[in-house]
Amino acid sequence: MAIVRMTSEEIHATGGKIDRTKVDATTEQDIRRQMIEDGKDPDAPIVGARVMIPPAVVRKKAGLSQDAFAKAIGVPLATLRNWEQGRTEPDPAVRALLALIYDDPERAFRVLSKESAA
Repeated sequence: MAIVRMTSEEIHATGGKIDRTKVDATTEQDIRRQMIEDGKDPDAPIVGARVMIPPAVVRKKAGLSQDAFAKAIGVPLATLRNWEQGRTEPDPAVRALLALIYDDPERAFRVLSKESAA
């Protein structure tokens, strides 16, 4: 199967129409081969990348509504909704806070409540 590779400009020129069947048919072996053709080492460690836990996942693990979660972390509800809907991304400090909340929601909110009381 021939793999057609397009630049983002070429994709935009087609009106953003992508043949999903071709995308879905692309195998890990195809991707690996393309990386090698592009001069990339598919086995090289990824440097500088960090996994961000999606805010909705953190909020749901904490068992809070959007409104309650936004109040607990001190952000406007609209900001949280923008993060959850992918319109904007949290800044690095918020990403760190989300990771702490995800790790131990009860402890994180206990600390945050002490901060707001001070």
